[in-house]
Amino acid sequence: MIKIGEVAKQTGLSVKSIRYYHDIGLVCAERDANGYRSYSDAQIDELHFLHHCRELGFTLENCRTLLSLKSDKSRSAEDVKQIANIHLQEVNRCIAKLNSLKLQLSELIHACTGGEQPECAILKGLSTNSDSQS
Repeated sequence: MIKIGEVAKQTGLSVKSIRYYHDIGLVCAERDANGYRSYSDAQIDELHFLHHCRELGFTLENCRTLLSLKSDKSRSAEDVKQIANIHLQEVNRCIAKLNSLKLQLSELIHACTGGEQPECAILKGLSTNSDSQS
């Protein structure tokens, strides 16, 4: 059994995140007689898994489901794929929104001549109704 500080080093997670995952029931450590949390190798693997899921942007609820599917040997790979596909669709929506924001910002910056004059196309553009720009 490994203490939480060492688990944090091994997984790349913060101690705060590990405690939070424990508190919400994602990965629950054993408590020593002195009250300290101790983690088994299997729990450390689960924390690595969660860390990777979170790096890919999965929600905590998705992480909970994926962790459950990971431990279920009778799972259907289609269930896992469906969760990943739904997440990919959300990532693509976010990318499209960011690309739109990038375009709008680029247009505002391009429209501004800069310099010492008080007139600013960026401020004027930001003052217009954003619905007409998106």
